[in-house]
Amino acid sequence: MTVELAVAFPALIVVAVVATNALLFFSECAAFDNAFRDAVRIHATSPAYGQGVEQSRARVASDLAASFDRPFEAAQVSVEGVAAGHTRFTATLEFSPTLFGLGLKSSVFGVALPSLSHTASFVVSCYKPGVIV
Repeated sequence: MTVELAVAFPALIVVAVVATNALLFFSECAAFDNAFRDAVRIHATSPAYGQGVEQSRARVASDLAASFDRPFEAAQVSVEGVAAGHTRFTATLEFSPTLFGLGLKSSVFGVALPSLSHTASFVVSCYKPGVIV
């Protein structure tokens, strides 16, 4: 019985680490989608007078950085113009695997744990109140 446990224990640890990181990544993706869309709706759909697209991007990025400030995740935001005056905000969440939250690891017992990324896009019309186009 002890031999079987000694042989199976590393495999069980690897499965537990992969499952824990997968569930953590999925939960962070769901929270990231909600936070990103809320930040774009707040800061980009009705900007302040004189606020440009780059300032809206910076405000969205600062909101996401405040929400996702753990050492194993990072958020990036980019912006680009699309047809008909619409603006596309694209955010990427970079996730590095952890060993049950204790630190960043790239492998466990020889099994590679690559970093994962999740991208979300949101296209809005940056309405400027009081401006006649």
